Amino acid sequence: MGQENPALTAELRRRLEEAEETIRAIREGEVDALVIRSRAQEEEVFTLEGGPEPFRAFMEAMDLGAAAFDAEGRMLYANAALGDLLGLTADEVLVRGICSALDPESAARVRDLLARGATAKSSVEIVVGDGRHVQVSASPLRVGVTDAVAVTLTDITSRIRERASQESERAALAILASANEAVIVCDREGRITHANAAVAAITAESPIGKTFSSAINLTISGFSAADPGSEIVARAIGGTPVQGIEAAAPDAPKCKDLLISAAPLRIGSDQISGCVVTMVDLSQRKTLEQQQLLLMGELDHRVKNTLALVLSIANRTANSEETVDGFQTAFSGRIQALAATHNILAECSWSSVRVAEVLHQEVGPFITTGENRLRVSGPDVRIRPRAAIALGLVLHELATNAVKYGALSSPDGVVAVNFTDNPESAFFSLEWREADGPRVAEPNRFGFGQTVITRSLQYSVDGGAELEYPSEGVRCTMRIPRADVVGA
Repeated sequence: MGQENPALTAELRRRLEEAEETIRAIREGEVDALVIRSRAQEEEVFTLEGGPEPFRAFMEAMDLGAAAFDAEGRMLYANAALGDLLGLTADEVLVRGICSALDPESAARVRDLLARGATAKSSVEIVVGDGRHVQVSASPLRVGVTDAVAVTLTDITSRIRERASQESERAALAILASANEAVIVCDREGRITHANAAVAAITAESPIGKTFSSAINLTISGFSAADPGSEIVARAIGGTPVQGIEAAAPDAPKCKDLLISAAPLRIGSDQISGCVVTMVDLSQRKTLEQQQLLLMGELDHRVKNTLALVLSIANRTANSEETVDGFQTAFSGRIQALAATHNILAECSWSSVRVAEVLHQEVGPFITTGENRLRVSGPDVRIRPRAAIALGLVLHELATNAVKYGALSSPDGVVAVNFTDNPESAFFSLEWREADGPRVAEPNRFGFGQTVITRSLQYSVDGGAELEYPSEGVRCTMRIPRADVVGA
């Protein structure tokens, strides 16, 4: 601790005593005026004499609306600024009062404020007739020897509007940030002022401060303007919205196909202050459109092939059947077999199906539920549509023959199907073997069914089927080309 300076201590005590005495004299009404020296060393005189005149002069010099009320709520004085704020003259305010210029709710709040202002400082916010926001404050006041209430009315409309504008700006930025589409805001000169995160997929560098066309290079087919980006922005700033223009962004890191729209930007008035440009990524849609075109072409190809196959089945069945009933039965069965394979292919979007699915789809209708007459073994694989359709026809013919003449024509007969997959082989093989049915002999006459079995898989040199007729049951070995085997 430093040593105490007796002279400085004495001076401070003297000044404190003078201040206390001045405050006492003011409180007791012994002082008529104060001389205050400002920081600029200029002296100002404030009179404190009894009566309202000094206060009237003081209130008239205020920019705020001001009034004084006595303890009973009677208005003692109102300055000209208060009349201007309420749309009345100062005399009209004195005669009619503040509340006469207010709506009932605001008037009630001001009366309550005056009652509270007699003992403590308080304030409320109201709206006057022309829509201006006003803060009304009241506090106790001593005028000479009279207790009063000082009331000030401050126009805070600009403050409220600025706060609302800031809230709107924050809301706009939040909406901008949360939008999934790329959104850019330009000023009246076409320079970018705001851009959300999605814009990074269109331009790798920050576009803020750049013109739209310099930030994003666009190519629009059939667009007359040499600089389409600048033209779109200029139209929007000029008051003409632009909607749904497809464009390419060749320099974009991700989104190279865009759907662009632009609209004038108006903030707080009808005057256009810029424009908002939205850019929707069309890459996925373009990909889907290409896939749709490919699928349409594939569908057209498959329909033609299917119709040709149906026509071939009809002709061959007609040539091999001697009666109309026989043709109808055989032809219907083969078309149903074709439809069954188409159904399971449709369920997997014509990508690939398992061999076991095709087998059960074609043979299942000929076996009663719960019977263990179809026994499948070996590793299953997925095959492409053309192999599935051919295999389905072959299995249908084998199952139909087994029901008519083979193992499935007797109650104890079974069909065993074994899958064999050798990755080094050029094909995947299935062996159909019938057992415990009637004894078999090689037929003297071969019909269309045998042609379907032996030739359907021969669309490739690695595919095909061989039929054998050992006495214990029919045996058929089928080969599916490795090119049509998708995987396990």
